[in-house]
Amino acid sequence: MGKKLFFIVLMVFAVAFILAISMVAAQKKPAEPISIKLEGGKLPPVNFSHITHTEKTKIECIKCHHKDKDTNNPEPCVKCHLINEVKDNAPKAKDAYHKNCIDCHKESVAKGTAAPAKCNECHKKQ
Repeated sequence: MGKKLFFIVLMVFAVAFILAISMVAAQKKPAEPISIKLEGGKLPPVNFSHITHTEKTKIECIKCHHKDKDTNNPEPCVKCHLINEVKDNAPKAKDAYHKNCIDCHKESVAKGTAAPAKCNECHKKQ
């Protein structure tokens, strides 16, 4: 009976491990980097890297995706922040990006961490 119980416990752990690995692999990850160009924008697009922000600088997804309940599958910013209008008190996309990004970059610089702080450091000519 001891060997049979050991085998059953081993199988349960193996199945749990496989399920955990498949859940991590199933998380939706955007292409890297994403190019953020808003309609009517005068500056070049911003090439945004989730890897740089989440893995290298350890910023939690919820810091930007602040309304998402499922941080494993966050919605794009423009789902709530529309391009040309304010909806449900959510600022326009450009205003939201600038507030979140610039404030965070200023906080990083104040802490001694390098972060772009000028327009042309994020809006780079192609």
